[in-house]
Amino acid sequence: MDRQQAHQLLDELDPAQFDAVAKLLEVMAEPLARLLAMAPVEEEEITPDTAAALDQARASLARGEGIPHEDLMREFGLSQ
Repeated sequence: MDRQQAHQLLDELDPAQFDAVAKLLEVMAEPLARLLAMAPVEEEEITPDTAAALDQARASLARGEGIPHEDLMREFGLSQ
């Protein structure tokens, strides 16, 4: 198949099919995207301690509590 035939086939696709093929071509053409698409999903068990910390953080955020950006920057030595 040559490029002209491929273009002709692309022109015959409905919009949903075209989008699917375009995404596939994008992944095939870009090495990083291809590597990410092929990377295995890593499952990490959430321990009870981690789950409790996440729940506490979500509750704090829901109450509007948090750490100001400037404080975080200062804590990591990224500002004066």
